[in-house]
Amino acid sequence: MDEFVLLFHMDKTMESPSPEQLQGYMKQYHDWVGGIAAQNKFSGGTGLSTEGKVLKPNNVITDGPYAEIKETIAGFIVIKAKDFDEAVSLAKDCPMLQGGGNTVEIRKITGVHNND
Repeated sequence: MDEFVLLFHMDKTMESPSPEQLQGYMKQYHDWVGGIAAQNKFSGGTGLSTEGKVLKPNNVITDGPYAEIKETIAGFIVIKAKDFDEAVSLAKDCPMLQGGGNTVEIRKITGVHNND
């Protein structure tokens, strides 16, 4: 099995959900992740703050992510799948896709740190 990261992109221009809606969305998300975990295909993940810093060459540090972009990475999970098709199949039921402008990016984890 390979590992894939699912990056959750959110459209920051959309209206924020009410606390009640957010609670419902989080339950759907946890149920979805729980289904992946029940198949022994969940490796971990977390949400990400909308605040951050960007380090550029020559030790230039700026606030980020940039306010002028409409999209932010809200979080990620790492899953195990035999190939991209299976990873996409697991990702397609992500409740975040119900939000207008939201996307799930699927990337295979390779290379530098795991001797692949």
